[in-house]
Amino acid sequence: MPDTQPQKNLAHPEPQQHLPADQARNALVTLAYGAMASHTVGAAVRLGVVDRIGDGARAADDLAAECAAQPRSFTRLLRALTGLGLLTEPTPGHFAVTAVGAQLRGDMPGSLRSVARMFTDPTMLRAWECLDDSVRTGTPAFDAVHGTDFFGYLAEHPDLSAEFNAAMSQATRHTAELLPTAFPFERFGTVADLGGGDGTLLAGVLRAHPALRGIVFDRAEGLAQAGPRLAAEGLTDRCSLVTGDFFATAPEGADLYLLKSVIHDWNDEQCGQILGHVRRVVPDHGRLLIVEPVLPDVAGPSADVISYLSDLNMLVNVGGRERTREDFERLCGAAGFAVRSVTALPRPNRFSVIEAEPV
Repeated sequence: MPDTQPQKNLAHPEPQQHLPADQARNALVTLAYGAMASHTVGAAVRLGVVDRIGDGARAADDLAAECAAQPRSFTRLLRALTGLGLLTEPTPGHFAVTAVGAQLRGDMPGSLRSVARMFTDPTMLRAWECLDDSVRTGTPAFDAVHGTDFFGYLAEHPDLSAEFNAAMSQATRHTAELLPTAFPFERFGTVADLGGGDGTLLAGVLRAHPALRGIVFDRAEGLAQAGPRLAAEGLTDRCSLVTGDFFATAPEGADLYLLKSVIHDWNDEQCGQILGHVRRVVPDHGRLLIVEPVLPDVAGPSADVISYLSDLNMLVNVGGRERTREDFERLCGAAGFAVRSVTALPRPNRFSVIEAEPV
């Protein structure tokens, strides 16, 4: 899931035992309207609003004509986006993009357009409509809504799968910048990134450690964009692509195995299968790195709401969960690994690096 972090959630103020009645009411109503905000952002992405505005300000009527939209209703959308902080209206009927909104531009460095597109897609949001069912049963609503599991659905819908891969790449960029200096990769010869997608994370590690070689291991649809990505980075000679299923096997030949945003997709039994395959191929001197958010033992007043919402997203869409340190230690221990350290990456990144060694 995305490793993006809002600076401060203005719609969700710091919890207080005693708030004035009007503030308490506004806070609750804002939260209840949250789904509407998601749909508003999703419509803006699908209509290409921010890309069409570009730099400077543009007239709402001109934008509506480009989108083949009814001018009055389109202006209403733009004003809602202004209220959400994505646009400004410097003069009546003319709109410009804010720094927050600029992240929805497809041509901007650091773009999160695919992240926003994927997480506001009706395919994912429909499962959220059945959150109460998932809470009652402990099983993903996605399967019942769509007649197949999430990753099976992606395999049957190549366009959505490509959007998902792009979203994961965008969401991983910040971690790919931080991870190379957060762990002594120079101690190892070859790192295998399981479920590595288009190679964004491993490319960041290999760029920072020129002596290191890499393996990106994923299913065919996950690797679909990996070749061009690694070629663009000039890493083709140092990194191989291996097609496979981590529920069936793990690639041999590495002394460091990396799992980023993989474990939280699956239940404990499935995670045991994945880690068990790694344990069978990792050398005695090798290591396992799990890069995931680590939940605190208790949700306090300063708890990261994004991690808890991600936890529910795992429940309704894929059947996985976010975990505490104790949860990771138990999973690793059952698979023959011992957790040696848990290092949080610098904020605002939400991820930690969990180092485990075979025992």
